[in-house]
Amino acid sequence: MKSVNFLLAFVLMALASSLASAYDPSPLQDYCVAINDTKTAIFVNGRYCKDPSVATADDFTFSRLIPTDTNNSLGVNATLLTVDNFPGLNTLGIAIARADFAPGGVFPPHIHPRGTELVLVQNGTFYVGFVDSNNTLFGKILYPGDVFVIPIGLIHFQVNIGKTDGVIFASFNSQNPGFIRLANSIFGTNPPIDPYTLARAFQLDVNAVKQLQAKFSSTN
Repeated sequence: MKSVNFLLAFVLMALASSLASAYDPSPLQDYCVAINDTKTAIFVNGRYCKDPSVATADDFTFSRLIPTDTNNSLGVNATLLTVDNFPGLNTLGIAIARADFAPGGVFPPHIHPRGTELVLVQNGTFYVGFVDSNNTLFGKILYPGDVFVIPIGLIHFQVNIGKTDGVIFASFNSQNPGFIRLANSIFGTNPPIDPYTLARAFQLDVNAVKQLQAKFSSTN
């Protein structure tokens, strides 16, 4: 009986450990404002922490999450707040983004390898969706006030299908969820992936692949 209990305890501990390692580490202090100065700092979760005795409310404030210009080829512009540009997020396991869309604006297929995304529509009408590992599409038309969750690491997209400008806010359960735009990561790498490889993979002509590589390499 003791051996069974020990085995059960071991399995539960292993499961808890695997779940914990899938997300940002839990903080061991109230906060850890990221800082580059190493002389008066401690190293926690990949960042040095400012001495708590000199932290201020400004370290936990970001006041420029404002509308951005959508006059570009995709009709969308986004501001993502992570620990890189908002040091107060360090060790807290959260991030936030604002995305502004022109009518018809498209946020193309992309993934966040380290964070689940929670989308809130503020203005506009959106078609939002993600694709799971079985290639099943989960898509939904969203209106102001609607919320949609996108599981960690899955391909997803947002399209403003309305006739007016749209705004989406997205939160993440990671201080740095990462961002990989699929088309750029496939056709815009440096150095480029062998065109023959991509041609076979996507069932395209090699020249078509080269044209795509030229296009996306110029946007990086």
